[in-house]
Amino acid sequence: MTVEPGSTASFIADSAPEAAIRLTGIRRSFGDVAALDGVDLTIQAGEFFTMLGPSGSGKTTLLRVIAGFERPDAGVVELGDVDVTRTPPYDRDVNTVFQDYALFPHMSVMENVEYGLRIKRVNKASRRTRATQALAVAGLEGLGNRKPSQLSGGQRQRVALARAIVNEPAVLLLDEPLGALDLKLRQSMQLELKRIQREVGITFVYVTHDQEEALTMSDRVAVFNRGKIEQVGTPVELYDHPTTEFVAGFVGTSNLIDHDGATMAVRPERIELLPAGSSVPAQSVSSNGTITDAVFLGMLTRYTVALEGGGTIVAVRPNLERTTRVGVDPRGQAVIAAWRPDQSQRIEPAPAGEKVEESA
Repeated sequence: MTVEPGSTASFIADSAPEAAIRLTGIRRSFGDVAALDGVDLTIQAGEFFTMLGPSGSGKTTLLRVIAGFERPDAGVVELGDVDVTRTPPYDRDVNTVFQDYALFPHMSVMENVEYGLRIKRVNKASRRTRATQALAVAGLEGLGNRKPSQLSGGQRQRVALARAIVNEPAVLLLDEPLGALDLKLRQSMQLELKRIQREVGITFVYVTHDQEEALTMSDRVAVFNRGKIEQVGTPVELYDHPTTEFVAGFVGTSNLIDHDGATMAVRPERIELLPAGSSVPAQSVSSNGTITDAVFLGMLTRYTVALEGGGTIVAVRPNLERTTRVGVDPRGQAVIAAWRPDQSQRIEPAPAGEKVEESA
């Protein structure tokens, strides 16, 4: 990233290696539990990369391995072109932002942001210049003299970010940093985090169990399950083309349908519900059924349909009119569920006995 001298992002390095992080064969066990089971992953410089998965899937353990807080039992950790597998955390070119912010309550906002530079013995004038620039990037101009207790939760999170980026790390690690915020503030901060990342150009590696956060902010996402990566791709790739039953169920919601000996995933919004007896669009796959439940969700209504051939599917339709095509209270109504073949995705079913967790 090239910036003009004196700009708010002038403390960011001009260039970075193509691969910011390269992980090869990473294994980490705790007793008999394999938290990481042979993970290979490359994260490009300048990416907003998210590690997504349920609790216990290995994502936080991998973040700690990158930071140096956990040493892998096997495998290699490279930052840029440097093997840092045995390098202690303080000698790695990374910073970590945690959910609890870890701000010093007795220090001002400015002093908190300057703290890392003070430890590095950066002179006072340079510290103040760089901290002021970092606060500007984080949208905290004019708040340098306040104490953390005088700030909102969102502002405290921005101070933690400013304190991290002022140190000019090659990689910023974020461990569920928005988890303590309420829904509205969390959604607002998702957009702010992405804005900050784009402005400073630092590689962000973000850990979350919230698929909405992952889809909203990320350039690419790795979906974790039981110590392994199930799939890596852009948010659109993961949503439209999940390759496994786990990804289809965890990244959004999918209907899993057996068709010609294969398991197909169809997203609820891709399913059209037609009144019984209607003409089905050419080339569509269709099945007769009965609506057993309808839940009003504001912009959408979610329908559960029991199919004649067995099983159920879920469809969602936008509430574009005061009444929907299938009625105000459609429970018990016969319908035709239809979708185009190109709106379904063939996936690998979950191994026998494995529970597929769905996102909220």
